Amino acid sequence: QVQLVESGGGLVQAGGSLRLSCAVSGRTSSRYTMAWFRQAPGEAREFVAAISWSGGRVYYADSVKGRFTISRDNAQNTVYLQMRSLKPEDTAVYYCASTPLVGTRAGSDYDLWGQGTQVTFSS
Repeated sequence: QVQLVESGGGLVQAGGSLRLSCAVSGRTSSRYTMAWFRQAPGEAREFVAAISWSGGRVYYADSVKGRFTISRDNAQNTVYLQMRSLKPEDTAVYYCASTPLVGTRAGSDYDLWGQGTQVTFSS
């Protein structure tokens, strides 16, 4: 059974940084697009970033471009989201997701999801 497990969330202050991790288990192939989505209280889930299986292509939401960096280590079956210059509007539960499709930002195209990790902005 394939599982995605996120970690690394927590409290952050203005301008702070966090690195989220998503560990993939139960799957031998890494030929999957991996992505991060987030959902703030009372809001719809939104796309944050995605990375192709090789790491050669990355995609970002405009709201995080230049501040967040997605990366992956296929040898470790782990995907990362480095978040810098965090803002209050970055507060959300962050989810890792996987799809066999290429270059998609649509949540409905992702068929495997983690349980989420909370990122909270602290003033």
